[in-house]
Parts: sequence; structure tokens; C-alpha cells
Amino acid sequence: MKWKITLRYLISILSIVFIVLIVNTCILLGIMLYQSMQEGANFGSNSGEDFTRSFQRYMEIEDDIPTVSETGQEALTQFGAWLQILDNNGEVIDSYQAPEEAADHYRPIELVHKYKYMDDDLNTYFIGEYEGYSYLVVVPESKEQRLVMMFDGEQWIHYFMQFLGIIAIVDLLIAALVGFLFSTIFTKPINRMVERIHALKERIFTTEKPKRPGIYKHVFANLNDVANALQANEQERHKLEQMRNEWISNVSHDIKTPLSSIQGYAELLRDQDVTDGERLEYAEVIERQSLYMQELLEDFQLTTRLRNQELSLQLQSTNMEPFVRELIIDLLNDPKFRSKQIQFDSTASLYWKIDQHLMKRALLNFIYNALLHNEELVEVKVSISDKSIIIQDNGKGIDKEEQTKIFDRYYRGTNTSHTHGTGLGMAISRDIIQAHGGTVQLTSEKGNGTTIEIILPPLDDKE
Repeated sequence: MKWKITLRYLISILSIVFIVLIVNTCILLGIMLYQSMQEGANFGSNSGEDFTRSFQRYMEIEDDIPTVSETGQEALTQFGAWLQILDNNGEVIDSYQAPEEAADHYRPIELVHKYKYMDDDLNTYFIGEYEGYSYLVVVPESKEQRLVMMFDGEQWIHYFMQFLGIIAIVDLLIAALVGFLFSTIFTKPINRMVERIHALKERIFTTEKPKRPGIYKHVFANLNDVANALQANEQERHKLEQMRNEWISNVSHDIKTPLSSIQGYAELLRDQDVTDGERLEYAEVIERQSLYMQELLEDFQLTTRLRNQELSLQLQSTNMEPFVRELIIDLLNDPKFRSKQIQFDSTASLYWKIDQHLMKRALLNFIYNALLHNEELVEVKVSISDKSIIIQDNGKGIDKEEQTKIFDRYYRGTNTSHTHGTGLGMAISRDIIQAHGGTVQLTSEKGNGTTIEIILPPLDDKE
């Protein structure tokens, strides 16, 4: 993977360099072609060569002899040049503004030397042609220089292609070297990110701080955050999986016991020797165990709906002081709890928006837990403050190790031999409070009792 990324990046750099090289070559050739077509304009109209070539417009034929117009003579004066007209034999047949020492005859070899090799140190000669006649434009003390070059088109193209090939090879080698170094540095963090993502796929949630993250600093930070989140989710998943297995095991165990009783007593009912009193006793056991199983399944269904937020609450504004007082009175009127020591104290008026049926069940579960999991003479105090409801007992207390598990489903502490209820009471109570947007705080010390504080969001408008 690392070399694939590096190779692709390197190929992209070389492709860009190659394209740029071709475009630059085309532009160079276009400029050269344009300059060759516009040579006169590019080199300027003040050159002697250009002046000589354009001087034909000042000439005309009179009596079969070329003559120069007055405008042409003024142009010669302004340019600082003089002119001679030659026939085919090199004889001077006319001149304009020529000095007395100017030659009156030119041999072909003289013309070649004067024009091509500039043998005359004082004058620069330019040759033009008009209607079969030659004319010389001579510029004294000219600063212009003439460079003679031999040009072979095929050879020039051959050299140019060689030059282009060498440049292309050198540029590509340089680009390859620079691109390789740059792509190695550039793709190293990318390759590391790919490895990190692959590690996350393999459920390896380690975090690391790269030495040189560069522009990818935030990407690596996000990958670390993802790894931490996935690790937390994985731990939560394991915890939920463990809890699920414990739930299944506990539910199976709790259902198996009443089912065994129901099956055993049902078999006894088939016996013809069973008296009416025994038959009634067996039927009561079967009914009691059936009700227990029904209660267990209902509690399991309720806690599942609460955890999955599938239960809609019927909320209404409630004054908690009379609500809790009536709940405790009903509890004390129950023959099972008539002898229990339960105190109620209210120091403030507290209004909450609650589902009264579910809140009653949550509070009763907390009180039941305090009454049933302690000694017979345990004292339970329920008080209302300006922000919370507190349920306090002076019982055995709970070990620190057990306090973290007290709200787990089916958990029963080691400080009691009672197995009353389904084992879902504390979990259901905590889930009901949380469904109302509140919290449950438990504090306990071994031998010094337990305190549970229930806090819900305050109600602004008291209805």
C-alpha cells in the first residue's frame, strides 16, 4: 500500500512535468515562428536593412532609368545615408548625396565583401533591388553590425530534437528525484493513517502521537478520538454482553424455580389420595408461583422499555409532600409492613413533574429494599428537602465493592438472606428516575446504614 501511494503520486508529478515541458516547447516554437514572420517589426524600422528594403517606394522608372523622388531624397537625408544605382555590370548610373570619393564601378566580389564582410570600416553597405537594377544604401559611421550565419534546416531540426530530448530526460530525472523525495515525505503520514484505520478495523484501539504529523495533525487527533470512542464502546459492549448473559442466567434460574414448584405440585394434584385441604394448599402454591413468574416477566419488560426509552411517561405537576405521605401511609396499612419503623419528615414544599404511577413504584422499591434487606428492627426515614427526596436507613450498610453493582439487574447483596422480589427493583427504580431526567445518589458505609437521594429537575410553574 505504501509503495502504491508513493508510485501514484510520483507518476502524477512526472506527468505534470512532462505536460509542462511540451507546452513550454510549443510556446517557444510559436514565439520563434512569430518573430520570424514579424522580423521587421521586431527589430525596429530604424535598421539600415529595413530602410533599404522599404526604400523601393521612393523609386520610379523614368526613361528606362530608376530615379529617386524628392521624398526619398529627404528620407536619405534624415537617415544620414547616400545612395547609388547600379546596372547589371556594376556601373553606377545614378547617385544621390554620394561623396566625391565614392566608386563609380563595383565588381561582384567587391559588393560581396562590402555587404557580407563589411570590409569598409567607415561605411556600412546595404543592397536592394528594383526593377532589375541594384542600388546601394550606404550609411557612414553606422553602429550596426552584421552577423553572417549558415543555416541548415534539417540539421537545425536534428539538433533541436536532440536538445529537446536531453532537456526532457534531465528534467524528468530531476522531477523523479524531487518527486520521490517529496512524495515519500508526503505519503508517509498518509500511509500511517491507512495503517491506523486498518488497525481500527481489526479492533486495535491504541492511540499514538506521530513525530511529524504536519498538516495532518488534526487528522491524527481525530483518529485518536475515534480509537478512544471505539474502545469505550467496545468495553461497554462487553459489559452489556456480560450483563445480558447474567440476565439470561438469572431469569432462567428465577423461572426454573417456580416452574419446578408448579410442575411438582401439579403432579401431586393428580394423586387420587390427596385431601381437599392438601389440594387447596397445592393450588395456592401454584397460584403464588405463577404470580411470581408474571411479576418477573413484567419487571423484565418494564426495565427493558425504560432502558430503550420506549416507555412514554404520563407527566403531571405533583406536590411531592402529600404524594410521599400518602404512599407511606398506604405502606404502613399493609399487614406485612405494619410493624416496620418508617418515619416521614418534610421541611420544604417540593414540586416535580412526574408519572405518578411509575414514581410511586420507584419510591416503594427503594423503601422495600431498605426494609427487606436489613434486620427486622431497622428504621427507615423518608424526608423531603427543597430539591430532593432522601430515603435513609440505619441498617447494615453496603460494602464499597457492592455499591457499584447495587443498581445492576438481578443483583442481590451479600448482606441479606432474603430473596423477596424479582431482583429488578433497584434497577427499575434507577431507570424510572433517569427517565424523568433525574439522578439517584447512593451513599453507604458498612455498619452505618444507607442513604439514597433522588434529585429531579425543578418545576418552575407549580400547577
